[in-house]
Amino acid sequence: MLENSGYEAYAVGGCVRDFLMGRACDDIDITTSATPQQTESVFSHNDVRFIETGLKHGTITAVTPGGNFEVTTYRTDGDYKDNRHPDAVEFVTDIESDLSRRDFTVNAMAYSDKRGLVDLFGGQDDLNAKIIRAVGDPDKRFKEDALRIMRALRFSSVLSFEIEPETEKALFDNQELLKNVSSERVFSELSKLLLGDNVFNVLMKYREILAQVIPELRFIFNIPQNTKWHIYDVWEHTCKSVAVAPRDVALRLTMLLHDIGKAFSKTTDENGTDHFKGHQKISAVYAQKALERLKVSNEINDRVMFLVPIHDMHIGTDRKKIKKWLSKAGESRLRDLIEVKRADKLAQNPIMTCEELSNLDITQSELDRIIEEGEPYSLKDLAVNGYDLIELGYSGAEIGEKLHILLEKVIDGSIKNEKQALLNYLKNH
Repeated sequence: MLENSGYEAYAVGGCVRDFLMGRACDDIDITTSATPQQTESVFSHNDVRFIETGLKHGTITAVTPGGNFEVTTYRTDGDYKDNRHPDAVEFVTDIESDLSRRDFTVNAMAYSDKRGLVDLFGGQDDLNAKIIRAVGDPDKRFKEDALRIMRALRFSSVLSFEIEPETEKALFDNQELLKNVSSERVFSELSKLLLGDNVFNVLMKYREILAQVIPELRFIFNIPQNTKWHIYDVWEHTCKSVAVAPRDVALRLTMLLHDIGKAFSKTTDENGTDHFKGHQKISAVYAQKALERLKVSNEINDRVMFLVPIHDMHIGTDRKKIKKWLSKAGESRLRDLIEVKRADKLAQNPIMTCEELSNLDITQSELDRIIEEGEPYSLKDLAVNGYDLIELGYSGAEIGEKLHILLEKVIDGSIKNEKQALLNYLKNH
C-alpha cells in the first residue's frame, strides 16, 4: 500500500535476519519514507485500522487480519542523554540514514521486493560468520542505549553467535550504564538470554555484566566446592544447571539463583571437605531481593520462591511420599521441583549422581501414574466434604482439621476413599 502510494517501504531488522537464517520470525517491522501523517493517510484510504503507538518516534501500528505491523518513518536519532532514549528524532528520506542508527549489523538489513536486500554494514557476512558486531562505533552505540548491552548478550545466547572483539570491549567498558535501564526492559532481555542454546558460554564469559543487573551473583564467583558431589566451582555449577534445565524462564531463573547463599554458609571440615549447610534458605533471601529488583511477574516470583528454598529436599520414589508432596505442593509445583532437582544433579559430579537421577525418573513416572489413575491426594479428591462433616455435628476450624486427617489416612492407605468408610472413621475417633 505504501509503495503503491509512491513511498518507499521495507521489511527491516530482526525479521530480515531471521528470514536469512531460515528461522521463524515473531513479527515483521516496516520502515518507510512516508511521514507518520502520510502513513496514516495511506492506511485510511485503504481502510486499514491503525494505532498511534509511537507518534513522537514516527511509529504507527497497522492492525490487520494477518497481525499487527509496526510501521516507522526513516529517522535519525538525536543525543541520548539518559543512555536509553534519544532526546529527539529527525525524520529523513533515505533508508541508508535509518539503518546507520541501528544496533548490530545483523539487525541493520532491510528488504523490499523492488530493491531487494539492503545491507550496508556487512550484516549478511556477519550472519554467515556467526558474529554480533555493532553498527559503526560500538562505544557510541552502547552509550546511546545501554539496553543494547543486554541485547548483545541475548543474541549471543539465542543465536549462538560470538561477539566481535571491539564490540565485546565496548560491552565491558560501558557495563555500568545498565543501571540507567528500567528493570522491566532488563528482565525482558535476561529472560530471552536464559532460554538460549548458548546460555552456558554467555553466563561464563559475561558474568561481570550480568552482575550489574543481579549483583547477588558476585557472591558465588570463584567459590570452590571441595566435595565428592561437585567437580565445578559454584558459578560454573550454576551456569551448567541453567543450561540443562527445561526452557522455562521460571525454572532457569531458579537455577541461576538457587545457590547464591553458598558463599555465606560455606565451612570446611578437618579433612578439607566443604559443606554448605543451610545455603538454601540464605539463597532464598537474596533471590527474593533480586526478583523484586527485576520486577518479575507474581507468577514467576511465586514459582522461583517456592523452589529455591527447597531445591535440595528429598522427594523419594515411594507412592505415599509422592502423594504427600502432591498434597502439599500440587502437581505443577511438584513437577517443577523434579526438574530443578534434575538440573541440579546434572551439573554435579556424574559419578555420584547416577542413582539420584535414576530415582528422579522413577519419581516422575510414579507421579504420572498417580495423576493418570486419579489417585486421591488433595481435599477435593476426598469422598466426603465439609457439608458431610456439618451433618455429623462438626463446625468451624474443626471441619478443616478433620478433613486433613482423613486425607492423610487415605494417602497412607489406612482408610479407603469411600464415603461410608470415612464417616465411620470420624464416628469412631
